[in-house]
Amino acid sequence: MTVTYTQIRISDAEHRARCDKLLDHIRERNLTGVVLFDSDYVKYYCGFAFIPTERPIAFIMRADGERTLFVPRLEVEHARANALIDRVAHYDEYPGKIHPMHALAAGLAESGVVGEFAADNDGYPWILGYRGPLLSEATNARVCLARGFIESQMAVKSEAEIALIRESVRWANLAHMLLQRYTVPGASETEVSQRASNEATRAMLDSIGPIYRAQPQMGVDGGAFAGYRGQIGRNSAIPHALANNITFQAGDALVTGASAAVWGYLSELERTMFIGAPSEGQCRMFDHMLALQDTAMAAIRPGVRCADVDNAVREYYAKNDLWPFWRHHVGHCIGLRYHEGPFLDLGDETTIQPGMVFTVEPGLYSPELGGFRHSDTVVVRDDGVEMLTYYPRDLESLTLSA
Repeated sequence: MTVTYTQIRISDAEHRARCDKLLDHIRERNLTGVVLFDSDYVKYYCGFAFIPTERPIAFIMRADGERTLFVPRLEVEHARANALIDRVAHYDEYPGKIHPMHALAAGLAESGVVGEFAADNDGYPWILGYRGPLLSEATNARVCLARGFIESQMAVKSEAEIALIRESVRWANLAHMLLQRYTVPGASETEVSQRASNEATRAMLDSIGPIYRAQPQMGVDGGAFAGYRGQIGRNSAIPHALANNITFQAGDALVTGASAAVWGYLSELERTMFIGAPSEGQCRMFDHMLALQDTAMAAIRPGVRCADVDNAVREYYAKNDLWPFWRHHVGHCIGLRYHEGPFLDLGDETTIQPGMVFTVEPGLYSPELGGFRHSDTVVVRDDGVEMLTYYPRDLESLTLSA
């Protein structure tokens, strides 16, 4: 019996369309080309997923549309097999006898990307011990930063991207369900997180394994994941705590997190839970947290500024004397990166557009009562938001046996 699988990935045609938009931007500015170092930008335009190291990798597109991937020798076969480009150029190694930035400058000069061109950064970022000259110094050219245009392009998701995020939601939901099931007093966050994540990942591979690729960003494992990141008990009041192999106890307030990398695309699901019945004060804070999230959801719609969403939520904080428990803005976009712009923050004047995918996660944090934060992933539609995550939000569903 032959089984035919439908691919879940970004098509070559969509990658080319993305390049065409960037190309129009380059030509409008009368630039000779563009050079991109950021691994997510490279993946976005030519589909090449790689591990960023001290060895520079760059996507180069000339004003006539020719696309080149500049890589170290160890990535040549990888690039030829997986990147949607016209050619691969390489250098031997970093730091090498000839520094990669000088090799890149020579290649740009040979291909006609000279004088004035766009880039996401004036040189390769200094990561994992890399050191080198600025791109403008190596080329004697004027480098015009294009990050703003690229970020704006990435912020509005296509239906194919939304489908990948929706698939991420599906497996994050399973991982979170297992996380909740296995969380009991006496167990540790490490064993529970690993068990839930591994079982959800195996189920995902059984279901979509032949067509699945993780392509996660640095710091995000492949497959489905659910865990606590140390937000357990009193530590739940620290919005960005770190996992510490904490043992669960009756009475703990918990803040969770779940996601799954699907062809590099991510979602975000977070919930506030309790081991045993919450106190009256915790119930009150939980209700306020839900109301804050509902306020944000109602405010997100096309044509509204990101700042207006945060302001609507801030009005609720002020009206209900909740400012002592405020720590952060309402949310952020998500896609190839766990955090993308624009941000639902009073300092972000970006106009919300259909196709933007946001996390909605206003929180409350009390040293005495714990942390209270749900995060849901939503996509902006013409008439408001469509909720992509669907895990229960109510207190009864999120109260565990002690």
